[in-house]
Amino acid sequence: MFGEDYGKFRILWAEHGDEISLEYAGTHALKGDLVRYGRQTIGGVIKDGISALSRYYLNNFQDGVRQDAADLISGRYTINRTSLSPFHNGFDSLSYLPVASALVLGGLTITSFTLQQGRNAQQYLSSVLWAGVAAGVIAIVKTNGRQFCSRPRLCGLL
Repeated sequence: MFGEDYGKFRILWAEHGDEISLEYAGTHALKGDLVRYGRQTIGGVIKDGISALSRYYLNNFQDGVRQDAADLISGRYTINRTSLSPFHNGFDSLSYLPVASALVLGGLTITSFTLQQGRNAQQYLSSVLWAGVAAGVIAIVKTNGRQFCSRPRLCGLL
C-alpha cells in the first residue's frame, strides 16, 4: 500500500513542480522525470534541453515586460503624472534582433554554400565576404548584447 501511495505522491509532486515552474519560468520543471520515475529518461533529457533553451530565450528576450507588469501590479512602481514615461526614449529591444539573426544565419549559410560550390577565386572571395559579414554582426551583438536583451524599464534590475 505504501509503494502505491508513494508513486501517486511523486506524480503529484512532479505535477505541482511543473505548474509552479510554468508560472515562474514559463516552462515545465527540469528533471521532472527524475521525480516521477526515480530515474532520468531519454525523453526527459530531450524535454529538459528544450525547456532550458526556452528559458534562455524567455529570460533574455521576453522577461522585461513580465517584470514591468509584476512591478506595476504589485505596487512596487507608482505612476507619476509629472515625470516622463520610462518607455519614452527607449527602443524595443527586439527590433534589431531579427535583422541581426537573419544576417548571421544568412551569412553563414551563403558562406557554406559558396565553399562547397567551387574552387575559383570568385567563390573564395564570396565566402570570405559573407564570413566577414557574419563575424562582424556577431561582434556587434557581442559588444552591444545588453541592448538586445529585454530588461525591465519601470524599476530596473535589482
